[in-house]
Amino acid sequence: MPRQEDASVAHWIEVYLEHLQARKLAANSLRAYRLDLTAVAGELAELTGRGTADLPVDELTTSVLRSAFARHAAARSASSVTRTWSTWNGFFGFLVVEGVVGGNPMQVIPKPRTSPATPKPLQGEDTPERLLRTVSAGVRRARNPWPERDLAVLATLLCTGVRSAELLDLRVGSLAGRAGDRRLHVRGKGGKNRSIPIEDALDTVIQNYMATRRARFGDRLPGSDPLFVDHREEPLRRGGLQYLVRQSLRAAGVSDRVQRGAMVHALRHTFATRLAEDGASAAEIAKLLGHASINSSQTYIDVTAREQRLSVRANRTHRVLGELSSPEC
Repeated sequence: MPRQEDASVAHWIEVYLEHLQARKLAANSLRAYRLDLTAVAGELAELTGRGTADLPVDELTTSVLRSAFARHAAARSASSVTRTWSTWNGFFGFLVVEGVVGGNPMQVIPKPRTSPATPKPLQGEDTPERLLRTVSAGVRRARNPWPERDLAVLATLLCTGVRSAELLDLRVGSLAGRAGDRRLHVRGKGGKNRSIPIEDALDTVIQNYMATRRARFGDRLPGSDPLFVDHREEPLRRGGLQYLVRQSLRAAGVSDRVQRGAMVHALRHTFATRLAEDGASAAEIAKLLGHASINSSQTYIDVTAREQRLSVRANRTHRVLGELSSPEC
């Protein structure tokens, strides 16, 4: 007979996280899973008056779970609650497979209805080019200027559409293949890998950055080393990346062209939006962006079509047609 602590919520959360870790999920993904699990577990502990180490998983009724999620949702956005719901749904699915519980109670726990997020690319037709030219010229103020590195980071974001976490996870060995046939191997959400073709212009920018990196820190660059580093040769981190993008936008005079709630992600949205504008299909966009669902990629095409229609509607000739087709004419 299992010990009480081995049947507890706390115990099985750790077992589930070990299971996820074995799937080689990114560190950020694992951190998000843990936060989602422990946040609701904390609500369950308060509701039952028992610590998570003393609360058996098989005693989690739909009633107490519904109350816990209601409390959890009170101060959070719909998208955040939906993500937490999905985490707990996966957790209980795992417990069912392991024979710990007889069924998944999450199927009767309501979750918010969320509409697909609207893409937030950089506004202004020339904004990406203006940003890259400014950074290449070394206009961005920095204590230890490194325009070649800055340009390589921004160009990679704009020309591959990788997420910020994916960019920071890139290794020197992630860039594979010969010149003219280079590809970037990316480990995405859920540990899913994808390969993105690298055009010669971006390859040249990255190779120039690597040359300046060797000049600064020495020739040895093992494939396991981070692809992008800071001026101390430490791995570039999330805060450093956000600062680099923010300051570069400011130096280029285009900070006002970033929509609210977007920063580094605006560069990914710009990449996807331009793909849609150039005629890429939702399936092609999904493959390049690493979307689990083609519906996410379809959003870029829908937005592009809407923008095109608005542009056509703004044509002054249509006003004349409206006058000519009116009954009074």
